[in-house]
Amino acid sequence: MSGGVGPSMDIGLPKEQIQEPDITKTAALKPTKNPQTRRGFFSLQQLNALAVIIVLSASGMVSIEDFAFVIFSIIYMYFISKTAFPATSPLADPPVFGETNKILSIYVFFGAVIGLFVPIAYILEGIFEGDKEGIKAAAPHVFLLSSQVFMEGLSFSGNFSLPIRVFVPVFYNSRRIFTIVEWLRSEIYKVEAEYGGSSRRLYIGRALVIANMVFWCFNLFGFLLPVYLPKAFKIYYSSKKIKD
Repeated sequence: MSGGVGPSMDIGLPKEQIQEPDITKTAALKPTKNPQTRRGFFSLQQLNALAVIIVLSASGMVSIEDFAFVIFSIIYMYFISKTAFPATSPLADPPVFGETNKILSIYVFFGAVIGLFVPIAYILEGIFEGDKEGIKAAAPHVFLLSSQVFMEGLSFSGNFSLPIRVFVPVFYNSRRIFTIVEWLRSEIYKVEAEYGGSSRRLYIGRALVIANMVFWCFNLFGFLLPVYLPKAFKIYYSSKKIKD
């Protein structure tokens, strides 16, 4: 999820960058006859995210608005990639923070756990405990985060420019804040006697949604907008000036 995290790992800066053949050190500095450095469609991460998207969609827990948001994001991403931020090179832009940033890797992994893996487990447990309200409230966040992971993979494998790769986590993170607010409202006003679940699940659900609210608000307002976005645009426009 690029910064997003999703296993976005945009925050998530995906690590699956395809390397050029290491024939010689000199050759790595020269343009190759085949500039294709795209990843194959689709990565395992994208397929897992797609599976979650399909399951949640088939369950009827995803609203028309969320579907429309995902469709719009795809159309808009291709639109601005052609009109505003075209790729400046046939080669994929390098990650903003490099490929071996351990702190960022830990940050991305934590975001994936708290934002995707644990909520999925929470939804599965809710099926057995009959917590329909809890499942319905958590599903939009999981759906959109899975869509973000898929879209981030698409932005890399499609060899889009760096601003487009930044657009995905910022766009989705902004939308998911609203779904988390709705999830939080549902958990706060949930009455144990009405949903039939255990008190343990009630407290876990509230702790989980609060943790997601804190993490994703920080991710958007403390990382993506003030740090990730400016660095990405600086790299993009600097490389564009050099080529011009």
